[in-house]
Amino acid sequence: MKIAFIVQRYGAEILGGSEYHCRLIAERLAAKHDVEVLTTCARDYITWENEYPEGHDRIRGVTVRRFKNAHTRDINAFNQYSDWIFNHPHTRDDEMSWLEQQGPWCPALIEYLNKHHRQFDALIFFTYLYAPTVLGLEIDPARSILVPTAHDEPAIHLGIYREMFAKPSAVAFNTEVEKNFLKATFEFRAAAEETVGCGVDLLQDAAQPDDPEPEDDEEMHKRLPQHLRARGAQFRRRHRLQGQFLLYGGRIDAGKGCEELIEYFTSYKEQGGEAALTLMGVKLMQLPEVPWVRFAGLLSERERLQALEAATIVVVPSPFESLSLLALEAMAVGTPLLCNARSEVLVDHCVKSNAGLFYANREEFLESAKLLLADERMRERMGRNGKEYVKRNYRWDVILSKYDRLIGSLRR
Repeated sequence: MKIAFIVQRYGAEILGGSEYHCRLIAERLAAKHDVEVLTTCARDYITWENEYPEGHDRIRGVTVRRFKNAHTRDINAFNQYSDWIFNHPHTRDDEMSWLEQQGPWCPALIEYLNKHHRQFDALIFFTYLYAPTVLGLEIDPARSILVPTAHDEPAIHLGIYREMFAKPSAVAFNTEVEKNFLKATFEFRAAAEETVGCGVDLLQDAAQPDDPEPEDDEEMHKRLPQHLRARGAQFRRRHRLQGQFLLYGGRIDAGKGCEELIEYFTSYKEQGGEAALTLMGVKLMQLPEVPWVRFAGLLSERERLQALEAATIVVVPSPFESLSLLALEAMAVGTPLLCNARSEVLVDHCVKSNAGLFYANREEFLESAKLLLADERMRERMGRNGKEYVKRNYRWDVILSKYDRLIGSLRR
């Protein structure tokens, strides 16, 4: 079958959020289907500036077709307009203006989809929030699958989304928590639905994560003491990390809970805590210039895996998650979690897996972090639980069979 994925950004270096999720699914389905991605030329979701070249690309077996955005986003003006529209009576035209200001605004992508949608057996739209999904779903709802990646936030209560959620022929929810929220909030007319999520296959890769990449390092690696050949030791050496540390990975900004995380971790250090905090990903906020906060940068997939293994605890501070690949990948390599309790999805992962703790405030963060750091047996037990949870719920064969069922349900 010929399948089109429609998503706001796409690239091998985009390693978080729904875009990363979309790429993982597209690459897997490309093994048995003709897969094409329709996306914009944007790399940065703040500005939507056209950074990738327009036209065809080929990324890991997937054809990628990029279209230029008509304009960039003025984030300050957009935030002011959002403040107004979320708190005042307004019209549908106001909401469409908000959608355009939010971006990415890419008429060329929608025009292409209008002309060529019948070439595809299925159109899979990733993320409910952005214009390519809102406008694209209107074109051929009968061939359309929506992957909402949604959570409760002010934007989702706009009228344009009530209209949109009623359109697709099939829906792929990330979790039961997301499904329950959306089904209670919107009227769906989909003929088929599945709670799907995303596969996590780091378990196979984890067996030899610290094999030295250059051949001339091999003998030196063999001569190292055992503790330096342990899980994640290569990442620790490369980033000069000693002792215990908490790890966060993803967009480093206040909206992902990182500002609060640093505040809470500062309290931990003020109370004499010895562990450090390491952050990997794209930095979108200032970090304090203190020795116990380390910025590892945007890492390759291999090094990100090494970081997850090296960490004593992986912390997921975001209050808004529809799945959290960071949490699933951490569990897949056997590292325990410390999660924000304001995210019902994260709490559900922790409770069902018994692979992590969660905090609702500063005091709970401090007590949970101290408990996990002090109890190695607990960490090992949670690590085993996490691996089993991922094996049980997020195997690729299960995930792909659900997509096959959704695609098979479409009226073509």
